[in-house]
Amino acid sequence: MNRSRVVYVVSDSVGETAEFVVRAAASQFDQGHFDIRRISYVDHVEAIEEIVAAAAEVAGFIAYTLILPALRESMREAAARANVRAVDIMGPMMTAFEDVFNALPALRPGLIHQLDDDYFRRVEAIEFAVKYDDGRDSRGLARADVVLIGVSRTSKTPLSMYLAHRRLRVANVPLVPEVQPPEELFALPHGRVIGLTIRAEELNEIRQERLRALGLTESASYASQARILEELRFADDVMRRVGCPVIDVSKLAVEETASKVMTLLEWPKSRAIPYS
Repeated sequence: MNRSRVVYVVSDSVGETAEFVVRAAASQFDQGHFDIRRISYVDHVEAIEEIVAAAAEVAGFIAYTLILPALRESMREAAARANVRAVDIMGPMMTAFEDVFNALPALRPGLIHQLDDDYFRRVEAIEFAVKYDDGRDSRGLARADVVLIGVSRTSKTPLSMYLAHRRLRVANVPLVPEVQPPEELFALPHGRVIGLTIRAEELNEIRQERLRALGLTESASYASQARILEELRFADDVMRRVGCPVIDVSKLAVEETASKVMTLLEWPKSRAIPYS
């Protein structure tokens, strides 16, 4: 790897926040192909000196979330001496809170990871999404905050997990012509079910790539145009019967689809949402 493509992510806690920001930024450059090295639980100046020296050696830079002012200052000074770019991710935001709200920070690393009610709700939602993934148990549909339906390869599972991290209990049901959807699906209130569809051409490409990854021939009926059109027609009919809103996931990232789902879920539950 090119020596100038290394980013050190440094934190006095886990470092997830800093790494998330770095990866989000990196995705905008050359498909995000960078060497991102996370160093967690940094709590003394000597460690900072070593990290800065390592970053200088590979001509990389440092992104850090250090809560204690002494460590932040040590990072700034060490980076300046070594002529290494260092980006303070947390400091400016904390300063804004102090200045605008006249408040003092707790200065305790890792507070965001405390096991509070929000944490346990997220864990429960993730466990729910795993248990009721891919139509495994229709008894969970009535307990779900949202039920996703669609043909294979419309990102139902990754979308379910993404929404679960937003504390939503998500179940998903695959729509296959040979298998009738569970009756529980048609008894759910309006606004609880969301359909996922996709353009036939894109689904064909996705399924062919899936077959290649599995070492199977691309001529299998799973990826044939006739089979795909049959499945999409069947799914279209089911979604009309359910009366649910439908999101076209063609060319959409999971995050974009999740945003659309969240917007739909803000509608009043009593309002009938037309098929579109």
